[in-house]
Amino acid sequence: MPTFSLTSLGCAKNLVNSEQMLYLLQEAGYSMLPEPDGADFAVINTCGFIDAAKSEAIDCILEHAALKAEGRLGAIIVTGCLPERYREEILQELPEIDAVLGVGSFGEIVSAADAVLKKQRYRSFLSNSAPVDEIPRIISTGPGWAYLRIAEGCDNFCAFCAIPYIRGRYRSREIESVIREAEELAQQGVKELIVIAQDITRYGTDRYGKRCLAELCRRLSVIPGIRWIRLHYLYPDQFDDELIDEIARNDKIVKYLDIPIQHINNEILLRMNRHGTGDEIRSLFQTLRERIPGLVLRTSLITGLPGEGDAEFEELCTFLREARIERAGVFPFSPEEGTPAEKMPHPDAETAAARADAVLGIQGEFLDAFAESLVGSRLPVLIEQYDEETAFWIGRSYADSPEIDSMVYVRGSCSPGDMPTVLVESAENGILYGHTVESEESLC
Repeated sequence: MPTFSLTSLGCAKNLVNSEQMLYLLQEAGYSMLPEPDGADFAVINTCGFIDAAKSEAIDCILEHAALKAEGRLGAIIVTGCLPERYREEILQELPEIDAVLGVGSFGEIVSAADAVLKKQRYRSFLSNSAPVDEIPRIISTGPGWAYLRIAEGCDNFCAFCAIPYIRGRYRSREIESVIREAEELAQQGVKELIVIAQDITRYGTDRYGKRCLAELCRRLSVIPGIRWIRLHYLYPDQFDDELIDEIARNDKIVKYLDIPIQHINNEILLRMNRHGTGDEIRSLFQTLRERIPGLVLRTSLITGLPGEGDAEFEELCTFLREARIERAGVFPFSPEEGTPAEKMPHPDAETAAARADAVLGIQGEFLDAFAESLVGSRLPVLIEQYDEETAFWIGRSYADSPEIDSMVYVRGSCSPGDMPTVLVESAENGILYGHTVESEESLC
């Protein structure tokens, strides 16, 4: 049986594509190895969004190329955003690659595998704006949670972002297909669905002519076995009363919203082609706090954007102190080739990085304060693993999304995938510590 390895880089949406390729390869009779060393071929599903992601992908390819040169790996297949973005250059610059698939060609993975095993090169770039492939997947996350992709692509065309050019135009999946997949995930023991797309608030607008996220959440919430529905990424200009009311009243939707704003200054938002103003963002956050008790907000911020001087940066810092956002990802501006922002004057990289560190310092205060506020409360916690070194189970509360937020360290009788109620005893550096309790009373 021919063998392969699979490395998935980048975002959750890319991971879903990796899980689909894994399904197709195993259905075709290929056997997966945990490492590329000794495999007949390796699949590297790449990100090509920002310089750091591109560098990571190239380094990974070169590491695989070294194995291939030593005769320890048969062939290399590179898929995803990097080859999509650099269709012509990638094979010229990295001749060790045997096959490339763009973001519209994940379904061609078996054909690519068949070709490289015959020592043939393979290249496929189908449309990046075609309807989303309804390919089954083998879940690689968890235990107890999985991503649920509801759309692909993006129509926002923010001036700093290359995603619409790489991933194509916005395409919603059919709602019945999403529900069927969610039901299958629940039957596999998934308790938490993390609903993802580049912009989930626009779900349905292209296919049904209206926003359908609230309806989708209602239907997901009645699926037996589903305990949590987590929403990633909601754009601030697309909220409406129906969605806010659904989030507030639906106990299955965790009161954790990931709303990327990038900045708060009006001129920067306008220059970056962000929809809405700083005052509208402030008003939205205030409304969400008032109407959704216990809400945890997460956002994404970029420092050093074109137009950001000292005054604009101080406005961002002032907003953060007022909004007291519990979670934030902060990134220095990376001028991406082919985007309008690439040619705009902007602060130097050192200034952007220093400002990112300063923002993280401000946000860290609120992260710690929020963790302290949970001491003494009872929280459902989704258990993920046991840590032999500390003798604690490790899991996540409603306030924590996987791989980007804090963790909860738990004492008690647990198993991976369990969701016990935990009494929080202490907090340290944003991390919660507690023990399991019998009571079902909890905050979620």
